[in-house]
Amino acid sequence: MNDNSNELKKIVKEHSEKLAKLGIELAKNQFSYKVENKPSKEYWENRIDDFNKYNEKGMKYYNEIHSLMNIINREESQMFLLRISKFRQMGIVFMEIMNKIKENPTIMDSKNKQQSQWSKKIKDEIVEQSKKCLDFEMDMNSAFREFYDKKIKEILEK
Repeated sequence: MNDNSNELKKIVKEHSEKLAKLGIELAKNQFSYKVENKPSKEYWENRIDDFNKYNEKGMKYYNEIHSLMNIINREESQMFLLRISKFRQMGIVFMEIMNKIKENPTIMDSKNKQQSQWSKKIKDEIVEQSKKCLDFEMDMNSAFREFYDKKIKEILEK
């Protein structure tokens, strides 16, 4: 094995170790995109705080993935960077909807049969955005897993 491939293996291993640590921290957060019908302002404040923590750690995790991918394949890393950007935008929309609910938590009161169209619309939006975020994050993780299996494993096993 030449010096270049040894150096590449060393760098990839370092990034992989950082990524594993971030992944463990992210998993500890245990954020769930599942939408609960909780008409409590405190619940939604806590939910927003939990999402902020999860999102911050998630962005570090995905940026580390981008850095690792960039070492190996610049084009694929740039495509992943676009996914990170889209995921960040989706998170902002998710946060905005949660803030609307926090300001008027009765939107989530399933016992209220006389909800306004606005309340029903917000409720539908949170469910839809939650699903979009979850699906997109799963897609990002699948894309990285595929990249890892095809490109990174090969380098680490040399």
